[in-house]
Amino acid sequence: MCNCWVVLAFCCLAQLCADQNLKPQIAAPQLATNNPTLTTVALEKPFCMFDSSLSPKKSYVIYLYAMKESASAVSSLVTDNSSKPLNSTFQQTSGGQLGPYKAALFNVPNCASPPKLADVGDVNKVSDVLKQYLFRVGDDGTCLYDPNFLAVCNPPLAPDTTYRFKYVLVESTEGIMKAQTLWSDPIKTRRVKLPLKIDTWPGRRSGGMIVITSIQSVLVFLLLAGLLASVSSAVMGSEDSSAETRHVSQTIQQSEPRPQLSSE
Repeated sequence: MCNCWVVLAFCCLAQLCADQNLKPQIAAPQLATNNPTLTTVALEKPFCMFDSSLSPKKSYVIYLYAMKESASAVSSLVTDNSSKPLNSTFQQTSGGQLGPYKAALFNVPNCASPPKLADVGDVNKVSDVLKQYLFRVGDDGTCLYDPNFLAVCNPPLAPDTTYRFKYVLVESTEGIMKAQTLWSDPIKTRRVKLPLKIDTWPGRRSGGMIVITSIQSVLVFLLLAGLLASVSSAVMGSEDSSAETRHVSQTIQQSEPRPQLSSE
């Protein structure tokens, strides 16, 4: 009997450690192209991450927290002293600069029947599958400015900024955290590249590109030179032809006998 309890405790501890070693993952490129964007990051939802912490008689939700990597490690906690998850907002944390803010709240993904990734190829099903499988942080561009908005605000992220994310399992009735993942690896949003900052210096180009550009320039020059020569030749030929015609006509006129007046 004692040995059974030891084995059970060891298994539970091993599962708990496995849960604690899990972390949010950025979506696979096949499911979310151009990810991250300037202001969003698509993450995989936590399928099967918290199964060992779920009780069939209780209901749960998932909180998603976001935080800038530059925030202090001391302020990375997502619960208070009574194990209740923080309700800190985007505004209160200066967009994650001062600490984590709650970016989303959604139901625990059903591990028993996850979406079929094969359906991504079906135009009629792809949108629904992606909504079930992925969550896009920073996807709400209006909640910050809507005075009637009462849900969890998920405003756009800052461009060229590194963030970390964390999933938290919360028991709905008591509002207490039951499990959480580690913070994700650093994920950086894209940087705005202004046209004036695009480097066009030849030294930044490959040798092949320089050779191709040079050849194209020479060919264009030769083409223009040939065209100009053809036009000049045509103009000169036209002028010579006109002069010759005038000379011939004057010669003919001079050689023609003039009519003589008859004398009476």
